[in-house]
Amino acid sequence: MLRRFIEEFALFLIPFALFFAYLLVAGRNPLQRTHWDPHSLRLVLAGLALVIASLVWSGLFSERSSSGYVPSHMENGRLVPGQFR
Repeated sequence: MLRRFIEEFALFLIPFALFFAYLLVAGRNPLQRTHWDPHSLRLVLAGLALVIASLVWSGLFSERSSSGYVPSHMENGRLVPGQFR
């Protein structure tokens, strides 16, 4: 679960990293807030769009399991623990 969160957070940060690189290439100081303020809303929206797109993509194309969970039950007087089949 933590791995999935870290992946989504990294996807969210991609637009910020690209804008940082753009500022470096353009010869501006990327650590000055004046360069970031006008673009912050667009960067956040772009990051959210990437995260949502990746969640939709993984929801549509992820591998599905044909088996399910079999709960614990009694067989011949013995308790059989639950398991995935």
